[in-house]
Amino acid sequence: MIKLRFSNLKASIHATQEQLAELAAKKLRVPKAELCGLTIVKKSIDSRDKGGIVAVYAVEFSAKRAERLLRHRDVVAAPADAYDPAVLPRGLVLHRPVVVGAGPAGLFAALVLAARGLAPIVLERGKPAPERAKDVENFLANRVLLADSNIQFGEGGAGTFSDGKLTTGIRDTRIGFVLRTLVECGAPPEILYLAKPHIGTDKLVDVVGNLRARSEALGARFIFGAKLCGIETADGGLTHVCYADGGGLRRLAASAMITAIGHSARDTVEMLQHSGVNMSPKPFAVGVRIEHLQSDIDAAQYGKFAGDPALGAACYKLSHRLPCGRGVYTFCMCPGGVVVGASSEPGGVVTNGMSYYRRDQQNANSALLVSVSPSDFCADPSAPPNPLDGISFQRELERRAFALGGANYNAPVQTVADFLSGRPSTAPGGVTPSYRPGITPANLADCLPPFVTEALRGGLRAMGKKIAGFDAPGAILTAVESRSSSPVTITRCPSSLQSNIGGIYPCGEGAGYAGGIRSAAIDGIRAAEKV
Repeated sequence: MIKLRFSNLKASIHATQEQLAELAAKKLRVPKAELCGLTIVKKSIDSRDKGGIVAVYAVEFSAKRAERLLRHRDVVAAPADAYDPAVLPRGLVLHRPVVVGAGPAGLFAALVLAARGLAPIVLERGKPAPERAKDVENFLANRVLLADSNIQFGEGGAGTFSDGKLTTGIRDTRIGFVLRTLVECGAPPEILYLAKPHIGTDKLVDVVGNLRARSEALGARFIFGAKLCGIETADGGLTHVCYADGGGLRRLAASAMITAIGHSARDTVEMLQHSGVNMSPKPFAVGVRIEHLQSDIDAAQYGKFAGDPALGAACYKLSHRLPCGRGVYTFCMCPGGVVVGASSEPGGVVTNGMSYYRRDQQNANSALLVSVSPSDFCADPSAPPNPLDGISFQRELERRAFALGGANYNAPVQTVADFLSGRPSTAPGGVTPSYRPGITPANLADCLPPFVTEALRGGLRAMGKKIAGFDAPGAILTAVESRSSSPVTITRCPSSLQSNIGGIYPCGEGAGYAGGIRSAAIDGIRAAEKV
């Protein structure tokens, strides 16, 4: 028996596994009984024809007469998917490896290290996910911001309070391992085959705790409330890691440290730079969150099929390049979600989108971003680039938004109609803003740089021609979206993945090497493999 994969199998969005087996057998002209153990391995929606939306499946099965079936243009031998960290070569380390950060990169790095018997120590400045969730709710309800326990910091990283989207553009043999592990830790099984899988914030809180418990059972030690505050080196290599916790300053002997710090650990980035770790400024993006009624997005994307439970809440992904060459695009689209306050520093307003597993809230939201480059934010273009200039640029936008919102963590909002015409909003339009803690109608041009404002206006008009109603007058814009990615790249060797200081392995979003949960997890695994 040989395992085969049959792709491009078009069927109803309501098709069952049994019906898919019958359809596959019919197209291959064999009895259904010859397709043993058929399972769905991929499902995507083709909505280009609004009058006939279909699902496109890939299925796998075992068959005896494989040679004949392989003549079909859509049948290939099933790819191997057997990544197992337990069979990696055992590393030789002088001390227990240290992992800094318990986001996707840190959690999976710790799991791989623990599976090889290296008993890593994980330092996380925030709290375990259940306690962190209470702190997040307290901020959203009562405006009480804790600097180390919020939507950016804590077990699971920033993605825990987003949507748990698992889309990625990379191809990697470790992807199957990441997805299977998440399912084994409580994620919905359909993430194994959906083309655009997501977990949902409500489920992620439990999933990341179970993932940590799996590593702990293999010997990992997690220390929460532990903030990296220094490193010691000798002869170009790491010798000690220093961290602060409730009991004071601690010092660990360490020859290997995986830095999976996330894109918002600005103080840690500053410390690493001052300690001699090489880094450079990188392009990133800033903008706003845009909200529409989810029912309007469903109608625009699915036509008469809108509202069908088999389709769920519709999503979108848009981009536009302006005549000046600057890009405008949507990012982190949250169907049936809400916009939330994602501040991590006092005196700043940051927005983010969040969806629960059911994606059943009234609005759809996404980041609407404008690309920025070091030339846009360098304090002195004639001087050598300062890696921290991007952080300063982000902070300034967040402080402007804080002041414009009323200096109480309200976010400034504006209708699309008012934004396009350049007049301040005095009240929301046809879409009720979902942002918590609260909103203040305003003129967003008062907190955004002129080049960002003008680019957003051009992008809105262009995107309104791609999705009907995207630039609807009553759609709402909430500022400011400033943390879509890290503004720095922590330099590392392409082969060893180490920084200029031996034993330091920068990885994940915060180091500039990932762009989402799945890619961050894979980068963490790669760093662990090098250790």
